[in-house]
Amino acid sequence: MDLSKKIREVQDFPKEGINFKDITTLLQDKDAFQYMVNKLAQELEDLEIDIVVGPESRGFLVGAPVAYKIGAGFVPVRKPGKLPHETMRYEYQLEYGSDVLEIHKDAIQPGQKVAILDDLLATGGTVLATAKLIEALGGEVVSINFLIELAFLKGRDVLKSYHVKTLVSYDA
Repeated sequence: MDLSKKIREVQDFPKEGINFKDITTLLQDKDAFQYMVNKLAQELEDLEIDIVVGPESRGFLVGAPVAYKIGAGFVPVRKPGKLPHETMRYEYQLEYGSDVLEIHKDAIQPGQKVAILDDLLATGGTVLATAKLIEALGGEVVSINFLIELAFLKGRDVLKSYHVKTLVSYDA
């Protein structure tokens, strides 16, 4: 199945010049959604993953069903103030400013094998911050998987020390 045909493109959203990749059309198509989950799970099946981590918020939509499918736990990484227990935070730089992500301090145990799943690889900053949080807790980032990659933004370069896989890639 060609998942790119299930992803709606919205011109000039959220601002002029951006061609937004809307995955809600893929998620509402039961066959495409199941295919996506199965393909992402297939990439991880032989890696003995203990935990799948999904960055806020579309990483939840991609990561949680894959974690269920492969028999792993799921851990959310969120913006500050969204997690109710003790957290560890990681501040990272964006093109114009900075951002912060948090994870529960007890979410990853030392030595656990972790896969990060998200909907979109753009510049790679959010997922790199997620990987740094996991590693600070003693987890091993075994694989980073995306539904979509915007290859022209070269986010894969930021993640060059990790195993990165995507299902759909856009070159422009």
